[in-house]
Amino acid sequence: MRTVQPISFSILTMVLALALAGCGDKPTPETKPTAQVAAKVNDDEITVHQLNYELSKLGNLNPEQSKLAAAKVLNSMVDQQLLVQKAIADKLDADPQVQQAIEASRRQILAQALIQRMTLDQAKPDEAQLAEYYAQHPALFAERRIYRLQEINVQVTPDNVEMVKGQLQETKNLGDFLNWLKAQNIPARAVQSTKTAEQLPLELLPRLHQLKDGQAMTFASPNGLNILVVAGSETHPLTPEQARPTIERFLDNAKKRGAAEAELKRLKETAKIEYLGEYAAAKPLGSPAEATPNGSPMTGESAAGTANDPK
Repeated sequence: MRTVQPISFSILTMVLALALAGCGDKPTPETKPTAQVAAKVNDDEITVHQLNYELSKLGNLNPEQSKLAAAKVLNSMVDQQLLVQKAIADKLDADPQVQQAIEASRRQILAQALIQRMTLDQAKPDEAQLAEYYAQHPALFAERRIYRLQEINVQVTPDNVEMVKGQLQETKNLGDFLNWLKAQNIPARAVQSTKTAEQLPLELLPRLHQLKDGQAMTFASPNGLNILVVAGSETHPLTPEQARPTIERFLDNAKKRGAAEAELKRLKETAKIEYLGEYAAAKPLGSPAEATPNGSPMTGESAAGTANDPK
């Protein structure tokens, strides 16, 4: 019998789960007591262990919450298994793209498992480290703000980019700036959002924290120019005690990144790596530490200007 793996709402991931399950021995009714089976879906079984694994992702729940959650999660696992069975009946597991997705997910799972094992016993930060991190990041904690932001993506060209930046500097009202762009037939798209300091890219936050309400920053992007306007903000500081869980998580992740980078460097020093064919001149990607936090597309130069919130 096949067994169900962790819940996912992607059929590709469901097929991956089934493929991974197939790597082990398939239990028989003689070796798997009925008490350990939570549900049967045609010829497949969902075990209590599998259900408990999914429930563990929900964190600490009281007995009443656990009972309600177990019913919902089990129903989701049943739905998932029905879709997996249909996908296999339709031979999706033989589709080349699906097989590539399975292999890519397998590599990611194994790499993450290695990092988790390497950092499983790493020491928690002490009080001095917590206090130091709190003091070094006022924008996140002692001077934390909630920002009301307006992001404008302008499709500029090399010929008009400086003109757009200059107009932003001179404009006192964001609405007037958008009208000017329209009059110049310069395509632009505006998006509004409200974000706390910790929801912003960490490399952007210190510069954004220095801006007053109504000021703006510009960033070069692959498709033109991004303008980020602080339409308004409110100060909501966190005490050291309130910030403690966040700081512990940041420091824990930093240690994991450091351990992963050190191990990767060691492996590269002893590995034989060749780039072949048209990829012979390919350069290795930057280290994880060089990646932009939160996946932000904003990179490049920045310049401050002013633009008031339109009314």
